[in-house]
Amino acid sequence: MKILRYTAGGATSYGILEEDGTIRRLASCPFDSLEVSGETANLDDVKVLAPVASPRLIGVGLNYLAHAEEGGKEPPDLPMLFMLPATAILDPEEPIIYPRQGQNVHYEGELTVVIGKKARRVTEADALDCVLGYTCGNDVSERVIQANEMANGCLLIGKGFDTFKPLGPYIATGLDSTDLDLTTRLNGEVKQHTNTDDLIFTVAQLIAYISEAVTLLPGDVIMTGTPSGVGPVQPGDVVEIEISGVGVLRNPVVAEG
Repeated sequence: MKILRYTAGGATSYGILEEDGTIRRLASCPFDSLEVSGETANLDDVKVLAPVASPRLIGVGLNYLAHAEEGGKEPPDLPMLFMLPATAILDPEEPIIYPRQGQNVHYEGELTVVIGKKARRVTEADALDCVLGYTCGNDVSERVIQANEMANGCLLIGKGFDTFKPLGPYIATGLDSTDLDLTTRLNGEVKQHTNTDDLIFTVAQLIAYISEAVTLLPGDVIMTGTPSGVGPVQPGDVVEIEISGVGVLRNPVVAEG
C-alpha cells in the first residue's frame, strides 16, 4: 500500500494511491485509521506533499558499512543519533535552497522510517510492529559547517537549514526494510546505489535502541543513514532518491535569493 499526503482544492488530506493513479481519500490521518472516506481524486490533479508535516525527526550517522569504509572509519558500536528540525522538511518537487553561507552542500539519499504507533522499550523482535511504513529521504548537509560543529561536539545547523530534509513521495507499507534497493541520481547520473542489507544497524535495532530512552510517537521519522557515494550539489542540479517499493523523491536545487 502507498499512502500519500496531498493538497487538492485548498484542502490537505491523506489518501491511498492505487496503481492507476486514483487516490482514495482517508477519513482521517493514517496514524489514527486507514478507513477511506469514499471520496476520490487523481494523482495528476493534486500536489503531493511530504508525508508528514511536523514530526520529530531523528537522523542516524555512519550507518552503512561501505560508507564507513569510504571515510576510513570503523563502524560505530552504537547508533550515532542526532535530532533535526521539522522546519527543514521539504515536499517532493520543491526546491532545495542552497544557502548564502553554503560552501560545500551534499546530497544524502536515505531510507526513512515513519512510526505508526507509540513505542517505548520495545524489543527488536517487536519493533517493526510500530512502523507505519517507509519513504525516501535526502539528508542534505553543508559539510563545512557540519565539520566545524562536529569538531565542537554538536550537530544541527549543517544539516538543519530550511529545505534540507526532502521527504516523500509516499509512505509504502509492507516492505522488508532489510532488502531494499536505494539509488541516488544527480542530473540523471547514478551517484549512490546500494541495498539496505549493508545497514550497520537495522530499522528494528534502531527503534529498539531509541525507544529504550525516548518514547517514539505516531508520525515520528527516523532517517536511517546514507550509503557510500555522497557528493556535492550546485544550483541548477536535480537530485532524485529512489527506493524500491516506494518511488522517486525528486527536488531541484536553487540558490538562495
